[in-house]
Amino acid sequence: MKEQEVTLDLVLEHGLTEEEYKLICSILGRQPNFTELGVFSVMWSEHCSYKNSRFWLKKFPTTGPRIMVKAGDENAGIIDIGSGLAISFKIESHNHPSAVEPFQGAATGIGGIIRDIFTMGARPIALMDSLRFGKLSTPNVRRLLDGVVRGISHYGNCIGIPTVGGEIYFDPTYEGNPLVNVFCLGIMRHEDMALGRASGVGNSVYYVGAATGRDGIHGATFASEELNEKSEERRPSVQVGDPFMEKLLLEACLELLQTDAVVGIQDMGAAGLTCSTCETASRGGAGIEIELAKVPQREKGMIPYEILLSESQERMLVIVKKGREEEVEAIFNKWDLHAANIGHVTDDGMMRVLFNGQKVVEIPAKQLAEDAPIYQREFKEPAYYKKCKSEDLSAIAQPSSYGDILKKLLGDPTIADKRWVYEQYDHMVITNTVVAPGVSDAAVLRLKECEKLLAMKTDCNGRYCYLDPYIGGMIAVAEAARNVVCCGAKPLAITDCLNFGNPMKEEIFWQFKNCVEGIAEACRQFETPVTGGNVSFYNENPRGAVDPTPVIGIVGLIDSQDHVTTASFKKPGDVVILLGPIESGIGGSEYLAIAHGKKTGALPEFDIELEKRVQSVCLKLIRDGKIKSAHDISEGGLAVALAESCILGGVDSTALGASVDLPATSQRLDGVLFGERQSRILISVDPSDVMYVDDFAKNNNVPVYKLGTVENERLQISCSGKILIDERIADIAKVFRSELESCMS
Repeated sequence: MKEQEVTLDLVLEHGLTEEEYKLICSILGRQPNFTELGVFSVMWSEHCSYKNSRFWLKKFPTTGPRIMVKAGDENAGIIDIGSGLAISFKIESHNHPSAVEPFQGAATGIGGIIRDIFTMGARPIALMDSLRFGKLSTPNVRRLLDGVVRGISHYGNCIGIPTVGGEIYFDPTYEGNPLVNVFCLGIMRHEDMALGRASGVGNSVYYVGAATGRDGIHGATFASEELNEKSEERRPSVQVGDPFMEKLLLEACLELLQTDAVVGIQDMGAAGLTCSTCETASRGGAGIEIELAKVPQREKGMIPYEILLSESQERMLVIVKKGREEEVEAIFNKWDLHAANIGHVTDDGMMRVLFNGQKVVEIPAKQLAEDAPIYQREFKEPAYYKKCKSEDLSAIAQPSSYGDILKKLLGDPTIADKRWVYEQYDHMVITNTVVAPGVSDAAVLRLKECEKLLAMKTDCNGRYCYLDPYIGGMIAVAEAARNVVCCGAKPLAITDCLNFGNPMKEEIFWQFKNCVEGIAEACRQFETPVTGGNVSFYNENPRGAVDPTPVIGIVGLIDSQDHVTTASFKKPGDVVILLGPIESGIGGSEYLAIAHGKKTGALPEFDIELEKRVQSVCLKLIRDGKIKSAHDISEGGLAVALAESCILGGVDSTALGASVDLPATSQRLDGVLFGERQSRILISVDPSDVMYVDDFAKNNNVPVYKLGTVENERLQISCSGKILIDERIADIAKVFRSELESCMS
């Protein structure tokens, strides 16, 4: 790469508008040079600046009694969990890199989210993922799925952090533009908290970790544009990861943070050295001057533009107290890592960059990091919205065999067992995992530092958000909360990864706005503040945009091991009970999509006040020791939830069955069986506790139905004595467990 003359055409090629370029010239009082243009282009990209979303993100609740660091202040939020302990967690996307190079795109997504956590001073102890792909019948989708899963497992397994849970959806809307969202959680003592700020004139600026190469240049701008037929040419924008190097960096940084030599620390993620220098200076109200010739480089002939914009992995920026340099260098030498003193903190507020003593960048740090223009984009309701909401589904034919539909749903890759995926992940390393993937509605980890446990889950149904973005956004939060409640946890807070199409399209921005407002309202209702996250726009390919997919990562706190609850039935004779309403429409359901090929209809009724009551009743009953199993009713409805609670109890020969008789109804039977009305939890209890559970639910204004009992060998579902489904557990378990693996073999 060579220095180029800055022209308007070059500005537009960098993803900046003519108006933004005029603002840059006004800030500088002159025209930017080539390197400065590159710096502004990455920092003012949507990926780094949130210029199209920031106005709406302010609607999220971000404060609460447990919040120690709130969203937007640092790399990740921090939540107090008591006993002098805190957790830091965050979810981010690596969608475009994974579409172009699935293995490295997913792997470096894991590496980046891990750095976001340990830069806060927390030791990462768990990973999760949230993945979206097209239909598995497509060879390219199978290639992408295989590469992404191998990338996640490679990085997580090698660095020794368990991947304990996640979710995968398969839908044609994600064809060619998969979504790869990754979550990390870490734990720390309160006094170990670190901040990404530069202060103290004369303090040293250290570059630590791996050397800089040309990989990942303009990765931030690549993530801020639509995928097209030329996207394959952007492979250099995909970073290359080294999990073994990251393990060394993690341990070295945590050791360094045990000293008092550190003023601030920041990972080099999107926009690399550019972002870490200007953001730490801006947060600290200071300036930074660095010399690029001192930056460790693994490729020859790199120019300042390349060094500053490289997104090479496994690198950090550390602000070190003057006079403590030898101590810092000794720690990183011990871990066989670069530790280069590349500059110092100044008091003039400037990001100043030299190359062999010659000034190549001089930009006000705060204006670069924080003063990107904020846009309020136009939006309008899409034509499909009212059409879908008003569509009459009464003409949809009832299936001739409900049992066949159940097996079809259980074999659908979105619902089917994901063991082909999670068995590639080491979910037991560190030995904290109490509830492993595929066992229940959320992962559960013990905390060796205290008696408490954590439950965590990622969740979102993009089809719901397409059909009704506001309600779909609310449901994403509600279902995530319901999942951790079913494990015995009190929801604490969420992180979000908002995946949408091109924000310049009014219909797409309408989806975004409404989802954000729905999420914000649900978070206020559940008292789960947003601790941070990521906005990923431009998730489109020439065929169109992905369904709006605002993935929610949630963490809940469990006070005692005795409260940990799983989804599987435990013993024959236990009574199966439904908390919540029994009737449901079929709009927006997996059943409607799989059995009838339709993505339409009004979503089943959602009442957030009822949702809160159902979750509160379930959690109280768990803590009172009255519930033996609890399972959220979601994709596939009541029938699928019953089947899963049977299957998850053991291998095919030992899994339990159930005999259930549903109350008489005037509603569609396929809706009762397969509809996806929210605010419903399937539980099992000891016969001696049935009256207590029934009275407690009714006294708290929660519908409650005694459905039947846990049995052996078969799942039998009837309505007013008429048998609707009668299947051997071994048969439906085989379908559930084999479908995804057979597709990928």
